[in-house]
Amino acid sequence: MTDFLARVMPGIRDLRPYEPGKPTAELERELGISDIVKLASNENALGPSPLAVAAMREALEDVALYPDGNGYELKRALAAKHSVGMDQITLTSGSDHVFELVCRVFLGPDRRAVMSRYGFAIFAIAARAASADLVIAEAYASDDAAMPFGHDAAALLAATGAADTHVVYIANPNNPTGTHIGQRALEELVESLPTDTIVVVDEAYHEYLDGSDAPDASTLLAAHDNLVVMRTFSKAYGLAGVRVGYALASVQVTDLLNRVRLAFNPNQLAQVAAVAALDDAEHLQATRDANRAGMAQMRTGLDALGLRYMPSVCNFLTVDVGRPGPEVFQALLREGVIVRPLIPYGLAQWLRISIGTEAQNLRCLAALAKVLGR
Repeated sequence: MTDFLARVMPGIRDLRPYEPGKPTAELERELGISDIVKLASNENALGPSPLAVAAMREALEDVALYPDGNGYELKRALAAKHSVGMDQITLTSGSDHVFELVCRVFLGPDRRAVMSRYGFAIFAIAARAASADLVIAEAYASDDAAMPFGHDAAALLAATGAADTHVVYIANPNNPTGTHIGQRALEELVESLPTDTIVVVDEAYHEYLDGSDAPDASTLLAAHDNLVVMRTFSKAYGLAGVRVGYALASVQVTDLLNRVRLAFNPNQLAQVAAVAALDDAEHLQATRDANRAGMAQMRTGLDALGLRYMPSVCNFLTVDVGRPGPEVFQALLREGVIVRPLIPYGLAQWLRISIGTEAQNLRCLAALAKVLGR
């Protein structure tokens, strides 16, 4: 048999694929459990906007036709939302696709990328798949010195300045830690990076942010031609199943990304759903309100169990279960509760738990209490 491993690019040889959250159907097949609570993938517990569902139903009549390859209506809506030109928007099948485009355009063998430890794993996978030289900057000690999980701007700058760096990746807020950099600190970091280094700011959880210091990298676009801002409809907008995301950047960078973007992404249902979701401010606010209440509920329950967790501004909490995370994960599966182990991030005894409905959160807390003997 031919050894095709010898023919692949160097970055592919030792690459491990991304492991998504366990699907409910898979657990049903494995254990025969039907009453399952999935809190593994940070999905919107309220589901999508009713307007988005109605728009997709209407668009079903046209699924035999290719979608608008330029995504005119969605780009127009996003341009108005962010006060940018339509030629500054790259539409993608989920924001993960932006990682791939950036890596295809700007990375390759002997090209350097920098990210923070505990940053979202997909960027590392995409950079290594491009056979780039990936440098991991150390995280910093947060307000709780025992929990050093946030991005360290000084470490990122030091890693970038050590050599010619083509891409710096910043997840803000960050998954899986839930930590974030404030607006002023983000602005200072972007200003400090070389102007010919592409700075990718992943804001997948932006819609969950509250407060006057809530960062918004899109406000920095006019001053920084090297900035790429990523957003998604998979989280707060509840459209993870149809896969739609986008990038905002300068006209030149957008043109380069679109040169390698596959045609007809995102699909027709995703495009019309996203446009409708942007119009449903009521549903988005209900999502924020439900997440705020659910976050308080989960924190109270975890405190009662004596479990520490990372301070999160997202729709999940990352919890120290005090023992090997995969063992607790497997025990929770047998209780019909799916969460996320974090071994690939080097967080051996931590689990990431999405915020669900009130009933789902109670179910999860009860299962944790049972599994941990508390």
